[in-house]
Amino acid sequence: MTVFGSKLQIAKLQPATDVPIIRIEPSRGWVSLKLPELWVYRQLIYFLIWRDVKVRYKQTLIGAAWAILQPLLTVLIFTFFFGRLVKVPSDGLPYPVFALAAVLPWNYFSQAITHGGESLVGSSHLISKVYFPRLIIPISAAVAPLVDFAIAFVVLLGLMAWYGIVPTWGVLALPLFVFLTLLTALAVGLWLSALNVRYRDVRYAIPFLTQIWMFVSPVIYPVSLIPERWRPLYSLNPMAGVIEGFRWALLGKESPDFRVIALSAAVVIVLLFTGAVYFKRMERTFADVV
Repeated sequence: MTVFGSKLQIAKLQPATDVPIIRIEPSRGWVSLKLPELWVYRQLIYFLIWRDVKVRYKQTLIGAAWAILQPLLTVLIFTFFFGRLVKVPSDGLPYPVFALAAVLPWNYFSQAITHGGESLVGSSHLISKVYFPRLIIPISAAVAPLVDFAIAFVVLLGLMAWYGIVPTWGVLALPLFVFLTLLTALAVGLWLSALNVRYRDVRYAIPFLTQIWMFVSPVIYPVSLIPERWRPLYSLNPMAGVIEGFRWALLGKESPDFRVIALSAAVVIVLLFTGAVYFKRMERTFADVV
């Protein structure tokens, strides 16, 4: 076609068939976890973890040293009151090492569920504006405190060397118990984060929950103090098996109660599955009520 002496070329636009189409739909059914999406968005998980770590120590005076001071001061207090005054037994181990081996996983767990419980509400600006798997938020909240755990773990190794405690072959199982602690924190965090979106008073109950939970966990006392007839009921506390496993793997405890560890691990699996299912069921309403 000629327009005022010049040719106007009209080309037909071909549809771009190689561009992927992402269709966002509400979840259907009870089990639609869409776990492969987590791998697709793995860079976002890394970004959120790194953000949480930086925010934790931003504009602080001593920075990451808080990860060392907090467990050390806690162990000093526990050693004075429970180790020396109350004379709580420690399964033949020096009480400072006995307590620190439990305080480290407990501090990680309490930090993870505290941040995890408030993670969705704290990320409301992301949830209401852009799509991504919402499971990423509590997962990153559960993984970020592992940095503090790793820093404080060096102190535990130094304390073990001071008392001349050499780990046995059981130390090979330590990564398994670290992973079990992570799963425990994630399972509880899934429940608390989803509930906190719907019931905002959950955030006020979390500190009280962690305080009570610590005293019903074998942090300041050994599992051997629990009568045999109460052990199965006590093992329903998932942190009981975690702490018992840590002490066995690190300190060479001769007779750990593997029944407590096994039953606690089973409870963790149940909590994780039901928490993930409940989280996905509630996910469709997050953007509306967060």
